[in-house]
Amino acid sequence: MQILTDYLVIGSGLAGLSFALKVADNATVTIITKTEFNVTNTSLAQGGIASVTSQSDSFASHINDTLVAGAGLCDRAVVEKVVEYAPDLINNLLQWGTHFDTSQDGNFDLAREGGHSEFRVLHHKDNTGYEIQRALCEQVRKHPNITIIEHCFAIDLITQHHLGKLVKRHLTDIECYGVYALDTQNNSIITILSKITMLATGGAGHIYSNTTNPAVATGDGIAMVYRAKGILDNMEFVQFHPTALYNPKEQPSFLISEAMRGAGGILKDTSGNEFMYKYDERGSLAPRDIVARAIDSEMKIHGSDYVYLDCRHLSKETLLGHFPTIYNKCLSVSIDISQQMIPITPAAHYFCGGVKVNLDAQTSIHHLYAAGEVSCTGLHGANRLASNSLLEALAYADFAAKHAQQKIQTIEFAQNIPDWDDKGTTRPEEMILITQSVKEVQQILSHYVGIVRSEMRLKRAFNRLWTIYMETEELYKQSKLSPRLCELRNLIQVGYLVIKAANARKKSIGLHYMVSYE
Repeated sequence: MQILTDYLVIGSGLAGLSFALKVADNATVTIITKTEFNVTNTSLAQGGIASVTSQSDSFASHINDTLVAGAGLCDRAVVEKVVEYAPDLINNLLQWGTHFDTSQDGNFDLAREGGHSEFRVLHHKDNTGYEIQRALCEQVRKHPNITIIEHCFAIDLITQHHLGKLVKRHLTDIECYGVYALDTQNNSIITILSKITMLATGGAGHIYSNTTNPAVATGDGIAMVYRAKGILDNMEFVQFHPTALYNPKEQPSFLISEAMRGAGGILKDTSGNEFMYKYDERGSLAPRDIVARAIDSEMKIHGSDYVYLDCRHLSKETLLGHFPTIYNKCLSVSIDISQQMIPITPAAHYFCGGVKVNLDAQTSIHHLYAAGEVSCTGLHGANRLASNSLLEALAYADFAAKHAQQKIQTIEFAQNIPDWDDKGTTRPEEMILITQSVKEVQQILSHYVGIVRSEMRLKRAFNRLWTIYMETEELYKQSKLSPRLCELRNLIQVGYLVIKAANARKKSIGLHYMVSYE
């Protein structure tokens, strides 16, 4: 089966949907998503979206906070462009029907989170991402030029390689013609040809055992670009959110929003003592990397698997009014946060690195754009400032849309693209091996490439991952494709890239800003 579309969007989060809406009026757009349309990282974002909207705030302040959090490794030109463009992007969301909380005077009810010097985070209670996803899904579903294909798993980008030409990473003329995708309901391969492809596949949190990301976050877009010989950047910068609910029986981990610390929540050790001022003068409102390392240190000191977030001094009215999702989730596991402290632990949360893009969201592969967590824009540096992720996704989708609309008329559909070679079989014992290998990859990354790293740990991780890689590549050649096999292959490749980049970063600067080296 072959599909032709002017624009192909891979992923249905904020970056993909906002891009689709901005290019659809004069072209055909096809959105593919590997599960349901609304299963995205965007829908799980709790805290909000950062933007200067009050007179007491300034672009200079937001820019500085972003640069400080990024440990000096942000691209200043990117930071300035995104921050100064943010208010216009907020207006886009409002026009699409997104609702943000307001105070009695009608102004935005702005929150403050770790690393921010001002109250500038717009939110919808503690489920901002869900509200944004709802609004955009409604707009996309009713647009006549947009087609949505669910349960459609992108396998590989189509480039000159599929026409029998040699493609190397140093070449500057690689072109993307679309993707091969697996229809997971019919177990058949679809060839989707496009003039422009937007990669908005999200992050790769599931290379770790403990993550706040939904199950779909397996690094598919990053791995596809790597295989297509595209350029990646800053893969070592994995952000661990310091406060995920400690509940070993649950996967993914439930996020306890940073906004709770912004509202006055205090981190305490298992003896009930506040500890953050030992590590940073900002206390519990220090940036995420500092807080995550501090919590890791405290857990080792006390031999515990968690620490506490204490919100008992906040009024129940505040907790229910601003954090109803968190309140009810904790209550479901017998924790009344108005009377009990919340057990929390760090969890893999966000990839600051990814597919390298320029200020127009262009990747190193022609006709291929990337936006959202899959991309590396230079905005975050070594550590993403809280609530800058939704802003970045929205901004780069807009930059990409403006650039793509200027060039699409000059692009023709590729010709003579071969069908995917769909040979092989899948046996029950192979599926068991695949499932076990996924768990092994997650354990390797969690144990050796987590918040604390060392040269010995990285070497051990690489050696163990290599064995699984060789087994998986052999299985991939022999077996009929399955979603889990594709995900396993992507997880291994992203894990390898994180290890490789971490080794390089350690040697070049002697330390890691997002994590600690022993």
